[in-house]
Amino acid sequence: MTDPIHFNNNRFYLGDDPDTAPAYLDIVPAGNRAVRATHTFVSDSLRGQGVAKRLLTALVEEARRSDWRIIADCSYVADAFAKAPDLYEDVRL
Repeated sequence: MTDPIHFNNNRFYLGDDPDTAPAYLDIVPAGNRAVRATHTFVSDSLRGQGVAKRLLTALVEEARRSDWRIIADCSYVADAFAKAPDLYEDVRL
């Protein structure tokens, strides 16, 4: 799966329309330079293809560019942060 990940209206998503995306990761602002990763969804047809990881990577890259810190309210993001703390040390809050 090499389709690009887009970012619009607090959503990282795969596909053309954020409202009907088959995979997405939602964030909400959480104060000064912080965002909450609230939900990750990947449709059944895309599971097992690394799509959730690509969504998280897009979020982390944007956080680094924008000097954000990420609060992992979403279980997928929290698990990823726990499994590789050194990889996300600079962006997790």
